[in-house]
Amino acid sequence: MGEPTTEPERPGAVPLRRTPRQARSRARLARVLEAAERVLVDEGVEALTTTRVAAAAKVSVGSLYQYLPDRDAIIDALAAGYFARLEAVMDDFVRTAAARDRDDPVGTLIDAFAALYRTEHGFRALWFGSGLTERARSADREHKRRMADGVRRLLLALDLAEDDEALGRACHAAFLAADALAQEAFRRHAEGDAALLDEAKTMLRAYLTQVTARYRRA
Repeated sequence: MGEPTTEPERPGAVPLRRTPRQARSRARLARVLEAAERVLVDEGVEALTTTRVAAAAKVSVGSLYQYLPDRDAIIDALAAGYFARLEAVMDDFVRTAAARDRDDPVGTLIDAFAALYRTEHGFRALWFGSGLTERARSADREHKRRMADGVRRLLLALDLAEDDEALGRACHAAFLAADALAQEAFRRHAEGDAALLDEAKTMLRAYLTQVTARYRRA
């Protein structure tokens, strides 16, 4: 029997034309996405054609087309993978918040994401280039909301605030500001502009100190 052509998308799921069910198909798709990332880093977003990626992955164009029919689909799939990795770091940070350094959660968190930026060359190549699709931009907005919710969950896990809609809004603002500074730091330098990252920490510490004072638990 053939593989199902569609399934409901989960938040952060890789958008595909059809979802691979068999282990061999999943392994082939993983190989294709790894090859696509190499092409992106080495040759730029304009090189992400189905023909070029299929050749790099050593699969037929027809095989790739089952899941990723064009360059936009390849970009969307790569972006979704990057979002998932960033969100996994946030989720892990929230789960282990109580055991981490409670004296400077902001600094520890920014350092963790800076370390990920340094290794995710494809993420930087995609975001700092000009090839993002409208779907990827929309997914990025949803990703930022999930990451902001991670900040909210972190404050709650550290027992620093009372949960309500205003706290969620403040955490969204905090994440948007920190994300913009982090991206600028890595535009300036491949390892991240250390001085700008330090300024991001200072800004975020001050803002979240005010936020937690406003929404502190009774």
